[in-house]
Amino acid sequence: MLSGPGLWRVITVLSLLSILPQVRAEIPWPEVEQRLARENEKLAHRPQGHAGDYFVVCTLYYTPMESGFTAERGFDIALETKPGLRGRKYPREFLQAVKMEGYGRIIAPVNGDRYIRHTGGDSFAFATQPAGHGGELRPRFSAAARREQPVFGLHVKFVTTENIIREVFGRVNWKITDTGGDLRRWQIDLYWGEDEPLGPGKLLARPRGTEFEYAYTAVKVSKQTEKD
Repeated sequence: MLSGPGLWRVITVLSLLSILPQVRAEIPWPEVEQRLARENEKLAHRPQGHAGDYFVVCTLYYTPMESGFTAERGFDIALETKPGLRGRKYPREFLQAVKMEGYGRIIAPVNGDRYIRHTGGDSFAFATQPAGHGGELRPRFSAAARREQPVFGLHVKFVTTENIIREVFGRVNWKITDTGGDLRRWQIDLYWGEDEPLGPGKLLARPRGTEFEYAYTAVKVSKQTEKD
């Protein structure tokens, strides 16, 4: 019969699984892409064309914190090292989360570096701070867009209009600081900041601080693209 830490781990995992359908529903991408194409076609056919107005879907990414990966919360904490980590070992699911999100904050700095980043394949490196192709990632300000999406190139600024985004992130003004080949057309990934993960497994890509998954919004793109 389970008791103590073993029982607590089982209860934690079962609790997380019970909320999984509510907080990790798969984004219906075929439906989303159809709506995005339809709405942007309407805007393009206005007499003035887009004129800086676009319709996008906003998703979320974050920087996972090693401190949140504990056995009590149901995580696989078996220690592993990977190429680029100089023999230092970290919890297995923490490394998985860093691979998905790009960066992760470590508990013990290494030569002043407080983060590790995924550099491709199964390799990692230590880093001073999370950054994209366009510079430092700033919580609730930086965003990423598809690499081949010319409207949302690096340093482009835009304003979201959907209330849920204001409520979740506390702001409406954003700047493209990164690009990614895995993002879809008219998808904007908003940077949440540092946080512990919501849970193990499929919940690794979700921070604990919000249940936000995705939201449609009209955006106004600024002509201003300077780096500051």
